[in-house]
Order: sequence, then C-alpha cells, then structure tokens
Amino acid sequence: MKSLYKTFSNPDTCLLDLSASTIESAFEQTIRHLVECKLIAPGAEAQIVNGLIQREKTSPTAIGHSLSTPHYYDDLMIDQMVVFVRLHDALNMGAPDHLATRYLFILLGPKSATSDHLDTLALIVKLMSDHDFRYDLSVAESPDDLKAAMEQSIERSRPTKITPKQIPDGLTRTGRFGGGLIGDLKRRLPYYWSDFRDGFNAKSIASVLFLYFACLAPTVTFGGVMSAETGGAMGAVEMITTTALCGIIYALFSGQPLIILGGTGPLLVFTAILFELCQQFQVPFLPTFFWVGLWTSMLTILFALTDASCLMRYFTRFTDEIFAALISFIFIYKAVESLIAIFNDLDINQHHDTALLSLLLALGTFYIAITLQGMRRSRYMLPWMREFLADFGPTIALGAMTLVAFRLHEVDLDILPAPDRWETTSGRDWLVNPFAVPMWVRFAALGPALVGSILVFLDQNITARLVNASDNQLKKGSAYHWDLALVGALIGVCSTFGLPWTVAATVRSLNHVRSLATVEESVGSGGERRDRILRVRENRITGLAIHLMIGASLLLLPLLKNIPMAVLYGLFLFMGIVSMRGNQFFERLSLWTMEPSLYPATHYTRRVPISMVHLFSLIQLLCLLILWVVKESPLGILFPLFIAMLVPIRISLGAIFKPSYLEALDADEFPETEETQWT
Repeated sequence: MKSLYKTFSNPDTCLLDLSASTIESAFEQTIRHLVECKLIAPGAEAQIVNGLIQREKTSPTAIGHSLSTPHYYDDLMIDQMVVFVRLHDALNMGAPDHLATRYLFILLGPKSATSDHLDTLALIVKLMSDHDFRYDLSVAESPDDLKAAMEQSIERSRPTKITPKQIPDGLTRTGRFGGGLIGDLKRRLPYYWSDFRDGFNAKSIASVLFLYFACLAPTVTFGGVMSAETGGAMGAVEMITTTALCGIIYALFSGQPLIILGGTGPLLVFTAILFELCQQFQVPFLPTFFWVGLWTSMLTILFALTDASCLMRYFTRFTDEIFAALISFIFIYKAVESLIAIFNDLDINQHHDTALLSLLLALGTFYIAITLQGMRRSRYMLPWMREFLADFGPTIALGAMTLVAFRLHEVDLDILPAPDRWETTSGRDWLVNPFAVPMWVRFAALGPALVGSILVFLDQNITARLVNASDNQLKKGSAYHWDLALVGALIGVCSTFGLPWTVAATVRSLNHVRSLATVEESVGSGGERRDRILRVRENRITGLAIHLMIGASLLLLPLLKNIPMAVLYGLFLFMGIVSMRGNQFFERLSLWTMEPSLYPATHYTRRVPISMVHLFSLIQLLCLLILWVVKESPLGILFPLFIAMLVPIRISLGAIFKPSYLEALDADEFPETEETQWT
C-alpha cells in the first residue's frame, strides 16, 4: 500500500493520457520521463526499456479489466518504484478477457525488490476489481485524484455488517406520517446543485437529442390514440402540453431526476375505459375526469405520506424483469403493428411504394441506430469518434432516414400527426368546469380513482426501482415517497385543465439512464459480452432540456410534420430492443435454444440445476403472457391488480424452489463471480 501511496503522491510517477500507438512506444516515453525527472540514471534507460519489451514478448502482462502490470528488476536501479500510466488510447496487449489495455502499473527496482512488489501487485489487482475505482482512474485529472480514488476504494472494501436481506435505499418504513417523504428530502437535497453542475457534459447533449425524439414520438402517438379513444376530448396538443409541463416541473423538483415522465399504455387504457363509462352513464367526460383525477391525486399523495412505497421492497428482479419485458414488447409491438397496418391498407388508401418505403425507412432507422450504438466496441476510427457515433446514433439515424424520405418525396408517406397550432383538440376552454356533473358523480368517482391510484403507484414505483437498480451504479440516492407525492400533485393539476396524466415511463427512463452512462465491456468465461455501467451522470439538465424542447415543439409544429411516422416506428423498435439488453429473463430464455454444453458459466447455471432455471423462466413467461392478455382485454382497467399479483406469485415460489436457488435466480445484481476470472 505504501508503494501506491508513494506513486500517487508524486506527479513524476503518474503519467496521464500518454499518447502511444504501441506498447514499445509507451515504455520508451515512460522511462525517458523517469530519466528526465532524475528517478532513473540516463545510462540505464536503454537496458530498462529493452528489458520491459523482452518481458512483454516472453509473457504478456495484461491480466484483464484494461490492466497490465509490466515489471523489470535489475541492480542498475537502486530504488524500487511503481509508475502509473494511463494511455490516451487503449492498446491490444492480449489480455485474457480480450479487452484492450489502458492502465499500466509498471513495477521497477533492484532484484531484491521482487518479493516486496508481490503485496503491491495484489493490492493493484484488488483495486482494479472495483468498478468505481476503474471509473475514477478514467476521469482523474491529477495524482491527488488518483490518491483520493484509492483511499475511497480501500474504504469501500472495509468489512461491514452483513444482513441476510438488505432493504433497498429509501424503502425502510419510518412509522411516522410523512417520515419517508422527509427522509427522501434529507437524502437528496445535498445533491441538488450538483445535479445541475453534473449535467454540463458532451454526453448530456447526445442524451438530450436522442431522448427528445424518443419522448416526442410516443407523446404524439399516444396523443393521437387518446383523441380517438376519448372522442377528441384530449389529443396530441394536450399530450404534448402535459408532457412538457409535468416534465419540466419534475426535472426541477423531483428526487430522482433521471426518471422521465410521459404517457403510458396502462394510463391510456384506463382513460379510454373511463370515457366508455361516462358514455354509458351519460355524464360529461372531462368534469368526471377532473373528479377522478382529484381523488387519484389525494390517494396518491396519501400513499406517499404513509410510506406505502416501502411495499416495493417485496418487488424483486422477478417482477421487475416481467414488467420491463412487457413495456419493451409494447414498443416493439407498436412498431410492428403500425407497419403491418400500412400493408393491410394497400387496397384502401396506400400504394405499394408507400408500404415498401415505410418498411425500408423503419428498418433503416433501426439498423443505423443499433449499428452506431455498437461502435464503442469497434476497432475502427479514434476513440472519441466511436464515442460520438455511439451517443448520437439514434439522432443520426432519424436525420438520415428523414433525409432519404425527403429525397423520395414522390412517394406519399404518413407523417408525424402534429397539430397546426396550440389549442385544445376540440376547441374547448382549457379550464374544466368541475360542477358540470351531478353530485353523485363527484363521490362515485372515488371508485375508479382507487384503481387509478394503484396504477399510478405501481407504474411510478416499478420504474423507479428499475432506474435505481444497483446495476446502474447510481450514487445520489432514491426518493420513492417524494417523487410519488409530486406525481400525485401533478395529476391534480392536469385534471383541472383536462390534460392527460403522466407518470414514470419505463422505456424512456431506462434509455435516459443508459444514454448518460459510462460503460465498460466485460467478457464472461463462455465468451459472452456484456456492457457494465461504471457511472451515470446523474443530473437535472438533461430532463429539463428534453421537456423544454418538447414544449418548444408546439411552436415548430409545421417542421415536425416533415418526419415520417415510419422513421419513428424504427425508433420505437430500437428503444424496445435496447431496453431488453441486460434483462436476465431474456438471457435465460435463450438457454432454451442453446446446446447445453455451451451454456455460459453464469452464477445461476453454476448454482442451480438447469431444470430449475428453465422452470423459473417458464413461470415468468406465463406471467408475462397473462399480463399481455389482460392488457388487451376488456378487463384492462384491472391491469394494475394483475401487476400487484406478481408479488404473491414470487413469494409462493418458495414452495417450489430451494431458498439458495431463488437467491441465485432472483439476485438483485450480477454477483462479482459473474465477471471474467482474470486474477
């Protein structure tokens, strides 16, 4: 440990962002630097460089996690030292995990120093197994930053009291009215100003441009469907307005600003069913919607004040994976269904050219976006170019395919159904008259409001659980109770103006997190590759900018009409596919079609019989199918209750699976043993 402290305390033994195209060049520049700093005698330079190179040729020192530990011992050197080098561009040094090497810890000294450096080498390996330490190494600007990173890593590794089942952050019941909400404020307020500072970054720009279109597309689409389902009472204008208004307020005052608010499928189903009930009872829809919204708002805020979100501790990866898979399928299904509809209308409104070009635009958008996102792992171009293309891939895809459609303007295409100007869809006043319904409706609204509040509670908190998952490496803490109360208050405001409700949107929120993440690639023992998040730039700037731009879209409606819907369908498909990544449910489903001898050596395949793994996946698949059927059936208003039923189903699995099996299959995060065995 003393050797590393000495290294990080001396600027002469820390070389940051060394430009070298070969490892030989890196050695030469490093030793020359040490000579200039009078840490090595000039006469020994050539021999030390040659010794390091020969050692590398004989037995490569790259051991994985982008780390290499070159070493050379000769009595020409009097003092032992460790030199840290961070390369500007990673080099392929033949690491066992096949990942390029960027960090060099060069060990030098007399032959007698060999045994002393063994402890140092063990500490280096231990430090490099810490995800946060590797991230800190990548962004350090001075030796002081390196030393602070090492101290923080050592502190994190100190033994702590282990509990059988640790309750997630913010989900411990306080037993006091409003206790959880106050705890959320105390936890998140110290980070409020840093949430703004951390947003000034190039990655934030890419996130805003991608999420702007990714959020605007479903906003307008849901608005168009809402108009059809409510007889024009609420449409695209209202949906854009409520998304912008609620999104801006949420970005400024929420506890977890990475969550993106928006219209969701379950809320759309609930609103449509409420409209049908109003038709049946011959009562005006918008005033009824106001009273349902008012009751829903009060119930949701009551849930927040009574720590009801603590019930989310009973939701596990089992329920999260099913819910996330359902939302992913909704996006994919929407894209595919819309494209099929174009082909089905060939004999009615569409031409064969329209159908074919729409398909090509959608697939082209998806292909470009998914290909550019994979550029991070490419060996072509410079690193900053690959990072740029990966971050801006969806935006580039949308622009490129829109340009193609513009060049082929002879073909009629469905374009983004944006309204012409900012006014209500039906031409009504913005403010709803709540007294336009009989007295009994005002109290009867409590019934549907109870179901609606359960839907908001589950939709908001499940998405918050997915965003705050430990795999995402968030550092600033959660705020389940405060955010739920804020969403409840916004529902009351929206109902007053006849605006659709917004809640945490799962796919958009997860894409927001991933667009702000710094990731590294890890390779499993079976050769499978996985992106591991090292750090996410938690901030409020991106969410604020996204919704300000959505609001500004109301002033640019004629320009938005140049975007073909087929391009947006391709973006839907991209979002759905990308959000499936990292979902262990799909990884386990893939085992059904894989040769057993080629199964990856994951933590669950090593610890759980394969038959039990398949049974667990089958149960999840059946639950997913049931949820999908309910969502599409006339019982759609009961959809929240079926989501809640996933919890007792998960608890009942204890009668089928051994506790150790469930612990492995339903782990909150990938265990460390899941990583490549490189030590």
